[in-house]
Amino acid sequence: MTVNVGVIGVGMIGQEHIRRLMTTVPGAKVVAVSDVDEARAREAASFLSGIQVYALGEDLILAREVEAVIVASWGPTHAAFVLAAIKAGKPVFCEKPLATTEADCSAILDAEAAFGRRLVQVGFMRRFDPQYLAMKETIRSGAIGAPLIFQSGHRNASVPAHYTGDMALTDTAVHDIDIGRFLLDDEPVAITVRAPRRNSRAGDVADPLMTLIDMRSGALVSIETSVHIAYGYDIRGEVIGESGTVSLADRSEVVVRTNGAFMGRVPPDWRERFAPAFDGEFRAFIAAAGEGRVAGPSAWDGYVATVTTLAGVKALKTGKRETIKLRHRPALYVSSPGASARGVD
Repeated sequence: MTVNVGVIGVGMIGQEHIRRLMTTVPGAKVVAVSDVDEARAREAASFLSGIQVYALGEDLILAREVEAVIVASWGPTHAAFVLAAIKAGKPVFCEKPLATTEADCSAILDAEAAFGRRLVQVGFMRRFDPQYLAMKETIRSGAIGAPLIFQSGHRNASVPAHYTGDMALTDTAVHDIDIGRFLLDDEPVAITVRAPRRNSRAGDVADPLMTLIDMRSGALVSIETSVHIAYGYDIRGEVIGESGTVSLADRSEVVVRTNGAFMGRVPPDWRERFAPAFDGEFRAFIAAAGEGRVAGPSAWDGYVATVTTLAGVKALKTGKRETIKLRHRPALYVSSPGASARGVD
């Protein structure tokens, strides 16, 4: 069965998703695109055959030929498109953030709950990464005892000129926050963010950042965010348990020893490091969309991530430990795939 997909937003990440759907993911066919820059949308469509270009994302969502929607547009536009897809009864994959405000995230939760089944998958691709899945299975097996601390490192060689200080939390650390919830099967209750001595490469951006999140169980999540590290794209992760640890392995295929030194290769960016994870999340989305449903990270996961990052932005500005207050979780998400098993009051 082929699922006809419409893509809203054809910037760098949108074009990467189109390429993946057309070349890697079985059962997917991109039939429509839309972008606020219509010329860019037409340029992206010119490389494909039989693609309809829509000036408005809402028109793409309502198009009869579109059976599933991918939202890869600018973050503040996400909520309107996701709500429109829910209203149309079409599965929608939304890149993070689900929405940029708590109110918009909450509106999406209520709309999906009222519809009666899940239609939203959020783009937290790390949950499909083989290494993180192996870490999750190790924790679940009890091999390291109860998890106490998750230490995560998120390092970028550089970031675009439009990158702001808040994006270190809302655009970068958000992945570490979500995967911490996933690995520990836990929810955040408070967050502290500190900015140490600034990287001279960082300009006006507070970089690096150290984030500490208190979880409901008492476990801690520690996140180092460095976005001007220069040497490459380096993702670190280790869970310390009561009787052992489990960590991500280096991904370099070989270690070269020469001239009195040894070295391995560091990926240049996220596309190489997480290629298998991106493949996995879209295979899951298309397979589920063919049955009129979704799998993977839910709107609840997107809501928690947004609330946590917004609290983090506040903590960075105030220098204080900020409480994370989560709303009541609708019953739709209590046992949904990707949701934390711990209840929310």
